[in-house]
Amino acid sequence: QVQLVESGGGLVQAGGSLRLSCAASGRTVVYAMGWFRQAPGKERDFVAAMSWSETDYAASVKGRFTISRNNAKNTVYLQMNSLKPEDTAVYFCAANLRRIGRQDDDYAYWGQGTQVTVSS
Repeated sequence: QVQLVESGGGLVQAGGSLRLSCAASGRTVVYAMGWFRQAPGKERDFVAAMSWSETDYAASVKGRFTISRNNAKNTVYLQMNSLKPEDTAVYFCAANLRRIGRQDDDYAYWGQGTQVTVSS
């Protein structure tokens, strides 16, 4: 089992930055960790993911968001720059033991989510 706890959400003006963190506990070896987001009334969408060997970003955030990992701390980060109002959503951290992907089904473990609100 893997437990995930996100932090770092909040309210920011358009053009600003936030850094989200997701700390994993329980099983110590996690192959892939990712971020998804869900805006009100919409489905949950892929944002970014990172495995031991690759990194992947959604087109809508590429060049503005950066995912990184600190394996010693079992923590994944999402640095979000040049934020836009359309980035407003609940951001979820996800983890999987064997593969990286862009679909919800690719991940076995999920955090509770953290709210990010970008004002115009």
